[in-house]
Amino acid sequence: MKENVVKIHFLGAAGTVTGSKYLLDTGDRKILIDCGLFQGLKELRNLNWEYPPIDVSSIDMILLTHGHMDHTGHLPRLVRQGFNGPIYGTYPTLDIAKIILSDSARIQEQEAERANKEGYSKHSPAEPLYNLKDVEETIPHFRGVPPSQWLPLAKDIKARFQYNGHIIGATSIELDIKGKRFVFSGDIGRTNDLLLFPPIRPKRADVLFMESTYGGRFHPEEEEAIPLIENLVNDTIQRGGSLFIPSFSVERAQLMMLIFWRLLKENKIPKIPMIMDSPMGASVLELFHRTRDWHKLEKHECDEMCSYFKVVSSYRETMELRTDHTPKIVIAGSGMLTGGRMLNYLETQAQNPANTLLFVGYQAEGTRGRKLLEGHKRLKVYGKEVSFDMQVEEIEGLSAHGDHAELLDWLSEIQNRPEQTFIVHGEQEGALALKSGIEERFSWDCAIPELYAIKEITI
Repeated sequence: MKENVVKIHFLGAAGTVTGSKYLLDTGDRKILIDCGLFQGLKELRNLNWEYPPIDVSSIDMILLTHGHMDHTGHLPRLVRQGFNGPIYGTYPTLDIAKIILSDSARIQEQEAERANKEGYSKHSPAEPLYNLKDVEETIPHFRGVPPSQWLPLAKDIKARFQYNGHIIGATSIELDIKGKRFVFSGDIGRTNDLLLFPPIRPKRADVLFMESTYGGRFHPEEEEAIPLIENLVNDTIQRGGSLFIPSFSVERAQLMMLIFWRLLKENKIPKIPMIMDSPMGASVLELFHRTRDWHKLEKHECDEMCSYFKVVSSYRETMELRTDHTPKIVIAGSGMLTGGRMLNYLETQAQNPANTLLFVGYQAEGTRGRKLLEGHKRLKVYGKEVSFDMQVEEIEGLSAHGDHAELLDWLSEIQNRPEQTFIVHGEQEGALALKSGIEERFSWDCAIPELYAIKEITI
């Protein structure tokens, strides 16, 4: 390959939200930005089982923007396929990745075992995409880096990880290659978040990779969302039902705990059992205690909040709680109902119209969460169809993703005109809306790459 060209391979989150993977081939180094799992539509999930169209063993290093599954969830699979280099991320990102990957492997092993036992898988035998042993072989590759400091990676190549809100440890990544700056937005957080600080805006970008999850969409303020939650809790309890919140275990679960605890403290909701059923969420709570510089939560608030919630770790407790019909609030994974313990509750509780299912985060195309929001009245759980009669609500003001205006504001301090802006990590409608917004406000050249597209940048 020519030495004055960087070849970019769009291996994920191109034309879709999930599966973030961008490979930069400089000629003498191959650098992968993020290594996420495809989620949602079956044709996307099937891609997780395929070898990516590159030589995995030739990748020199991986840089992670943050710990979410759609940015880290394919790491153990890549290690199994031959990757053997360092994996760089902030210390909280790597801690979260350890938690998420271990939890994911455990769930996959359990679901494969259950599918084989009950015979509902099309595959014989059903196997996990990766197992706990694969995760154990991945973690030694982790290399923690401090934020906002340049990290030399090779001759004429350096990287910097900049605070980005969204979740604990999340960053954008600035990668300088022979003087040209490649900026990867990662997932951009909110300007006014209850838990996290505002993202650091980039000052320069020659080549920009810009997420578009909420392109064309605008969130209400968090302060507007809280009275809606208060009313929802009270209405559900008055009906004799329970409120179930499928939640991402990192940041969102802790945010919901904080909101419910404050509402209770202010006597705005009744004193009822509050349950956080997620071993992963419990581990992240511990991480909040250890990462004071990354969030706004005071130590006493964290302690008081945790003391009120029943944090469930054992699967046996989950199986007991799911048949209990007394009014309660339950927060459990996963956020898009792609797996996790919330499915155990829905298997037994979805038929009760007094119950409410509340979505507080993005629901990707093809996920169970999206289907229920679209009005589906049947839910597939562990290979069988169950009727779905619960009330369904969605509150968008609590999203950890910046909306259309916040995405454009994140770009507002870039002082040069990027040579190329790639719109990624979004469904078609959102990507097109953000493309139009950037072109109208900044007059930058934007492109929406397709999955597995290859682009060349001269340096």
